Amino acid sequence: MMLVGVITVLLTLLSLSEGKKKDFYTFKVVNSRGKLVALEKYRGSVSLVVNVASECGFTEEHYKDLQQLQRDFGPYHFNVLAFPCNQFGQQEPGSDKEIDSFVRRIYGVSFPLFSKIAVVGTGANNVYKYLAETSGREPDWNFWKYLIDVNGEVVDAWGPKVSVKEIRPKISELVRQIILKRKEEL
Repeated sequence: MMLVGVITVLLTLLSLSEGKKKDFYTFKVVNSRGKLVALEKYRGSVSLVVNVASECGFTEEHYKDLQQLQRDFGPYHFNVLAFPCNQFGQQEPGSDKEIDSFVRRIYGVSFPLFSKIAVVGTGANNVYKYLAETSGREPDWNFWKYLIDVNGEVVDAWGPKVSVKEIRPKISELVRQIILKRKEEL
């Protein structure tokens, strides 16, 4: 009889843990200033997650366009979430502090910048493992973009050759849906 009780308790705990579904916003990451950040704080808004690099051929266009998106749609309904990565062509060699200083000085970046991470391979950050698994698309260069909805689900993913301007209408539509939903709730 005792065994039945133990099994019941274990099954209950198992079902409770499965109830807390993993999504993008359930992760914690370290920002460029060394502080642990719960991505949960971005739940309810749209996020564009990008692995960035300072010395890439795509750097200037992407940073300018990403900052324009942040200016136009952020920070209440939308955020660019930038993750520096040095895995592709060693194009992000600096320290977190150097990268942070560079992008804020040169491109006026106001969106969240996180600590430099690996996005592919055995040492890949858990956030990027999740993004690759759920989207079925793994970064193979700098400036991969993952669009995340208000619930932390991956909507789509694009490589660096797809410009930020090309995906802007999709972001705009998701932001518009948030605004309309909030107006209905008033």
